[in-house]
Amino acid sequence: MKMKSLYFLISVFCVHILHSQTLIHHTTNYFGPNANPVPEFTDALIPESTILTLTGDYYFGHGDRTLSNNMKVEIPLIPEKVSVKVWKTLVEYYYVKDEIVSRRSMQKNSGFATGDFYIQTRIKILSEKINRPAFVLNSTLKTASGSDFKNRRFFNTAGYYFDFELGKSLMFSNSFIDEIRLVSDIGFFSWDVQTPNLNVQDDAIVYGLKLILKHKSISLENTFSGYKGWIRRVEDYGNRPIVFSSKLNFNVRKTLWFVQFQYGIKYFPYEQIRLGVQIPLENFTPNFFGKN
Repeated sequence: MKMKSLYFLISVFCVHILHSQTLIHHTTNYFGPNANPVPEFTDALIPESTILTLTGDYYFGHGDRTLSNNMKVEIPLIPEKVSVKVWKTLVEYYYVKDEIVSRRSMQKNSGFATGDFYIQTRIKILSEKINRPAFVLNSTLKTASGSDFKNRRFFNTAGYYFDFELGKSLMFSNSFIDEIRLVSDIGFFSWDVQTPNLNVQDDAIVYGLKLILKHKSISLENTFSGYKGWIRRVEDYGNRPIVFSSKLNFNVRKTLWFVQFQYGIKYFPYEQIRLGVQIPLENFTPNFFGKN
């Protein structure tokens, strides 16, 4: 009888150890859509004045529906040459199906969460000329400030990435298309991955291509982007997401309004509809050199 009790205690102890060492997959395939998305990149230009961007997103499909909003501010320290950008998912509401709760080891089907702060420095390395593209370096820090890790909405680890944007415009006269702009992006992305008794970094190559077509006050952006990480624990681990987005912009006076659809091609199990606005804040632009 004593031996049976001993075996029982040992079994309970082993189950507890195995449960406590369950691996959490820090990837887009096992977390919410705002946890570690494919980094966005711009048109390889730095603004002349401060810009506030507000967006509302609806992510759907694949058993997870998420409503969220995002605020982004880019402040040029040296107009068109150096800027600082800060953004954050202010709040998201999510509802997921039972099978997703089980797959991600979540504690509930629905709730609210708030996202991570991102801080980015942007530096123009080369200005665009007739025979060369614009060249912009971005350096970004992702803080571990998001909430609701237990329900797999945001990581509780930090990350960072460096990327280079190259952009070149082709101008046309007497044509329906006024300008075609081509932009490419390449970089390095890294984030902490918590494993039992050990912290590991997942490193990835970031890449992207963008085609921008402009006609007067309207422009269309088509973007293909993704990143490729090195960790592969299970077949669908998913740290190699690929997405495609199409964004339609409307300039109304000095304000830019836009609508975007994004499709998750691989390892990003969401489709996205985004509505947003960019508002110039000229009065909030630093003037370190006393220029008017």
